[in-house]
Amino acid sequence: MTGPDTPAPRLPGPGGARTNLPLAPTDEPPQLRADAARNRTLLLDAASRLLSGCGAAELTMESVAAAAGVGKGTVFRRFGDRAGLLLALLDHREKQLQAAFLSGPPPLGPDASAAERLHAFGPAVLRHERDHHPLILASRTDALRHYAVPAFRLRINHLAMLLRQAGVPGDPEPLAHTLLGSIDTALVHHLTVERGMPLERLEETWHHLVTRLGATA
Repeated sequence: MTGPDTPAPRLPGPGGARTNLPLAPTDEPPQLRADAARNRTLLLDAASRLLSGCGAAELTMESVAAAAGVGKGTVFRRFGDRAGLLLALLDHREKQLQAAFLSGPPPLGPDASAAERLHAFGPAVLRHERDHHPLILASRTDALRHYAVPAFRLRINHLAMLLRQAGVPGDPEPLAHTLLGSIDTALVHHLTVERGMPLERLEETWHHLVTRLGATA
């Protein structure tokens, strides 16, 4: 969670410059009108497509406006500035991932066996976070606070539930932390960017870990 004295993280901006990234508020945003909510989703979907193609450093208010087919002023009115857009985008994509593993189709969603869902979870997280590592890393100003973030707790609780359902022996919560630690954003960024490992190699390692834990369909 964030606090009033927490320093704002910094994020690479266009051209490599670093800009302050204000921390997201801890309270839920006010309920938007239906048309405003649709407009916000339209903008975030456009930003998400651009992020996949060009990365966070090249994502601008102007490019999002053009991709969404609206005026630049609409983007500024909705998100305030580029930092606000990036934080909203990160939250938007996290909610998409949560919807996929909580209620989406198999093998990630609830209509698959627990073992199948465990195998699908790691690759889904890896590919979900692949395009915005800089944004996630920039938001981590406190190494311990990361473990108290609601999105992280939801992932841990979900993995622990699947481990229990799959009949994996041992304490499910620390095992869930061990599994999730193997695909931590900082580690994945180091292995893929600094060490040049393909994402498929990390996915295969996830499958080996799940199998060795003894998950049974």
